[in-house]
Amino acid sequence: MFRVLNLRRSLHQTLLHHHHRQNPTIPHSHPLKTLISSSSSTQNHKNPDLTRPFCSSTSSSSSSLSSSSSSDAELRKYLGYSALLLGCGVATYYAFPFPENAKHKKAQLFRYAPLPEDLHTVSNWSGTHEVQTRVFLQPESLQELESFVKDANEKKQKIRPVGSGLSPNGIGLTRSGMVNLALMDKVLEVDKEKKTVKVEAGIRVQQLVDEIKDYGLTLQNFASIREQQIGGIIQVGAHGTGARLPPIDEQVISMKLVTPAKGTIEVSKEKDPELFYLARCGLGGLGVVAEVTLQCVERQELVEHTVVSNMKEIKKNHKKLLLENKHVKYLYIPYTDTVVVVRCNPVSKWKGPPKFKPKYSKDEAIQHVRDLYWESLKKYRVEEFAAKSADDNEPDINELSFTELRDKLLDLDPLNKDHVIKVNQAEAEFWTKSEGYRVGWSDEILGFDCGGQQWVSEICFPAGTLAKPSMKDLEYIEELMQLIEKEEIPAPAPIEQRWTACSKSLMSPASCSAEDDIFSWVGIIMYLPTMDSRQRKQITEEFFHYRRLTQAQLWDQYSAYEHWAKIEVPKDKEELAALQARLRKHFPVDAYNKARRELDPNRILSNNVLEKLFPISDTI
Repeated sequence: MFRVLNLRRSLHQTLLHHHHRQNPTIPHSHPLKTLISSSSSTQNHKNPDLTRPFCSSTSSSSSSLSSSSSSDAELRKYLGYSALLLGCGVATYYAFPFPENAKHKKAQLFRYAPLPEDLHTVSNWSGTHEVQTRVFLQPESLQELESFVKDANEKKQKIRPVGSGLSPNGIGLTRSGMVNLALMDKVLEVDKEKKTVKVEAGIRVQQLVDEIKDYGLTLQNFASIREQQIGGIIQVGAHGTGARLPPIDEQVISMKLVTPAKGTIEVSKEKDPELFYLARCGLGGLGVVAEVTLQCVERQELVEHTVVSNMKEIKKNHKKLLLENKHVKYLYIPYTDTVVVVRCNPVSKWKGPPKFKPKYSKDEAIQHVRDLYWESLKKYRVEEFAAKSADDNEPDINELSFTELRDKLLDLDPLNKDHVIKVNQAEAEFWTKSEGYRVGWSDEILGFDCGGQQWVSEICFPAGTLAKPSMKDLEYIEELMQLIEKEEIPAPAPIEQRWTACSKSLMSPASCSAEDDIFSWVGIIMYLPTMDSRQRKQITEEFFHYRRLTQAQLWDQYSAYEHWAKIEVPKDKEELAALQARLRKHFPVDAYNKARRELDPNRILSNNVLEKLFPISDTI
């Protein structure tokens, strides 16, 4: 015990002596003294013999030399330990560096090992849903797809069909296994007289449009983007806008499905119409869509007219706008009275495109948004503002589009209502300065820059008939705006409202047998302008609060149902049960589940979304 005590004291004195020789200006109250109590230190100075090992008092010089040698050895040992620890720390840092976007995270004692080479990471476009899987099949032909499906069914291995991964809710994802038809992307047949085209289901919309334009053909309508695979865009009931035009699944004349139980089957209005209307918007659960025959239209140029209005004027002209325009949509800016009206119609063969000179250039229309960005950056991030101002390598803010600027602005304080209002007001002014005309082919004009990564919820509800609109669509918007302001939701712009005719597909949110019925589609959003995981989590929580409020106060009142690619499965059991019961009231769930049992008895094409939304009795 005394030998241990003496060793600690000897080491302490040696360290103190060495330290003060290197730093003579450091006072005796240096933190090194905290290694030993002050009373022990005092005793050591009063009686230096206590710091020596026990030995004969007649050989003090030998004892002193032995003590010094022992102290030097101990010092070298502990310095060696320190160097070893420092080296290990440096090696660990450079072996497992944190990415720049994770600097806010606390250091973790253990880190994950690199992913195995055979593990595929698949995420949706917004980065809101992601899975890792070892089974990700990409057949190159119908025969190879049939082989994959047959083999997976025998092994009861899931291969959920997944398209381009654009669905906000990741409806095609599962870690158990997926099949993707990106390599099955050929145009198989074009009938110019009947204006039909037969394609492999993995072809993307833009690729299809580019390949049939030489035949003078195009698709009847488009969603906001062109990167969807044809199989995916019809299976989730996607849509464009135009009160006379149905959702995109209505363009399907026939389909070839590869099913686990019955092999490859072809369905159409003539061949098994009951299954055809059920599977056309089948959510990927009734078979892998391998080939699709689509009804096309003549390729045409459109003139787009963008004007800024307000709700009072919209109410006066709403029926006329729906009736007289082939494509029309409204963009609402929360916390303002601004309504952006975008109309698209074929270019007149006699008059040609309109002659119009805009009041503002593109640069002038966006300059106030740039000014707001620099002003906000200086307010919220002073150091970053100084760094960007001095950095010649910083990307030129003048090169950014409006939606890119909006993302950067929202990133500064995305959940601050007052800041979001300023951004919305800047957007309203941008649209006011951007009024005018644009001419181009339909696939160019009908697209819409949706902005960066985002959470989105879109609902569909009946809005009367084309001849007699119910005006429920505008009433919904008014109540939604009141809800946003009452609850002080930091709701960014725009809230987009579009219309379609009905669909005969039984699982479509716009399903209806009446030819003249129209449906309104309304989407709310919250952007995810940052890769900071903590901030993305906060935005996600706020968005779902926003969505829950609209659901609780508006959906039942207007018979509104969510878009299949945007419906999120509740984690709460009671909420899930309520959602399941609600879906049963509107959709033929029993018929859909019966078809699933017949065509996919082992449910290899299913995933958690389908199992939760449409539970089959033997899995509950």
